[in-house]
Amino acid sequence: MTTQHADPEPAPRPPDGPSDVSLPPLFAALARWAREQPDEPAVVAEDGTFGYAELTARTAATAAALASAGAGPESTVGLLLGRSRESVPALLAVWSLGATAVPLDPGHPVERLGSVLRDARVSVLVATEVPDGLDVTGTRTVGPAGPASGTLTVAVPAPDGCAYVIYTSGTTGRPKGVEVTYRGLDTFLGALAGLGLSPGGLGLNAVSPAFDGWLWCTLLYLVHGQGVALVDLSLDGLRRADVEGRDPLPAGLRTACLTPSLLAAHGDGLDEAEVVVVAGETCPAALAERFSRGRRLLNVYGPTEVTIAATWADSERGDDVSGIGRPLPGYRAYVLDDDLVPVPTGTEGELYLGGPAVARGYRDRPGLTAARFLPDPFQGGGARMYGTGDLVVRRADGELEYHGRRDDQVKVRGHRVEPGEVERVAAEVPGVVAAACCPLAPGQSLGLALVAAPGSGAAAELATAVAGHCAGLLPEAAVPTVVRVVDRIPTLTTGKADRVALAARLIAPEQTDGADRVSGARSATAREREVMAVWTKVLERDVPGPAADFFELGGHSLAAARVVADLRRATGLRITLGKLLTRPTVAEVAAELDRLAAGAGSGAPAAPATAQGA
Repeated sequence: MTTQHADPEPAPRPPDGPSDVSLPPLFAALARWAREQPDEPAVVAEDGTFGYAELTARTAATAAALASAGAGPESTVGLLLGRSRESVPALLAVWSLGATAVPLDPGHPVERLGSVLRDARVSVLVATEVPDGLDVTGTRTVGPAGPASGTLTVAVPAPDGCAYVIYTSGTTGRPKGVEVTYRGLDTFLGALAGLGLSPGGLGLNAVSPAFDGWLWCTLLYLVHGQGVALVDLSLDGLRRADVEGRDPLPAGLRTACLTPSLLAAHGDGLDEAEVVVVAGETCPAALAERFSRGRRLLNVYGPTEVTIAATWADSERGDDVSGIGRPLPGYRAYVLDDDLVPVPTGTEGELYLGGPAVARGYRDRPGLTAARFLPDPFQGGGARMYGTGDLVVRRADGELEYHGRRDDQVKVRGHRVEPGEVERVAAEVPGVVAAACCPLAPGQSLGLALVAAPGSGAAAELATAVAGHCAGLLPEAAVPTVVRVVDRIPTLTTGKADRVALAARLIAPEQTDGADRVSGARSATAREREVMAVWTKVLERDVPGPAADFFELGGHSLAAARVVADLRRATGLRITLGKLLTRPTVAEVAAELDRLAAGAGSGAPAAPATAQGA
């Protein structure tokens, strides 16, 4: 039997200048870039740009304002700045004080934001504006600071101090906060520096600010002297770009970090990118093969509980980038059975991760922390390891293959979602007796089945009420795209919900006759059949007829971008993303394509392409 773990490589530090040797790794790198390329873009967003020298000055000013508000080691500072350029110096300011950052997304419902503020005991909140209805009683609110003439002073935090708290979906319906230490952050930064990206140019960050993938993107670029391009590829962001007639992706991207779903939707806009990083969900082999041609591709895996990332496959060193590769420098990976015994090479087991990047645990959840963060039997000395719940196989060459999860937790567009949280929220609506949530298109959307109480009213009205309730309380990725009332929830022999059978029922509910499953039974035109073929490919399900609605079939912004791209390739017509978003039925999309075709045939200009890669 081969012991299934890898000894950590020494974690390299970012390149330091002579005056930077006493600084923590991130600030040593920033000092170097502010000295060597002060005017190069460090942060680019819709509200403006910071060069590296200006980023340092803005960080110093924000740190001074936070210190005046009482921020310091172990105090928690909420960051509610969205994708503003101010979000980056605010994060750096928190860390320069040795305080704890709590990233928040202004797009989340106020109830969820309030829950996080209370659970994290946020004492200072950095925000340009406080959303209506958000209770900030007992929290000092400060706005982004202006430029400062003083220099940035950086505290050396306690290694076991808490650097940030990221809130993930909870199995009981209550989001749980993962506390990551400064020791873990420095270990991660050292591993990042070893990638050796060249400075200059822009790197894409399209991740929600409340997701630790946002930290990954931001830190990867800053350590290497590239600019962080903060881009909104959510449904609202894509609509805004379409209305404004601009491409959602900026020009000049050298590095891009995206989930596979986003990469599939927007990859056509990344022709100039030299390095592409995929993370957050399983990367299909065909996608990995496509985007590793002529460029460097990294397939990155890692739970929040082990400081953002833990393994990666790197095409530059010859890894199989359809897998999750090997542990980062400073990290350990074990493949174990139920008795925590290493399994033989080629045998499936649960992935456990160790090393100094293992998080402190779940905030105020000692029982849950003890259950998931275990003593590391291969190290001793108080070392711990985290049980990921993910099943993997270690191949003979040492690389890891991801084989799915042991529990019900799912990933939707790169975000971790606990079906239990969705079900708890749905059950709050009067008239719901039971609720069961399941993934529909893999990694892309969720469905929700409801059992109604007798006399609770029309099924359609209840489903609408539940959908609205979920949208008001859950992050976007956790909001079901299909909600239906069923007579019963199918179960396995164990009594647990049969989510596979449930998904099939939600996607194709039983019909009372042979008519079109959406509405109407007329035959589709040739153009409508063309549209239906593209939707079938992208949504991975049958499209019943001309009246089918894209979003009712499980479509979302990422899938919409892929549909538009495929329709452009298939028809040669420049249909825009906005048309699909505002006219989402097969018949309406087909009519728009016919209109464009008629315009092109008469010599009129075709509709402009306003969604790059869409």
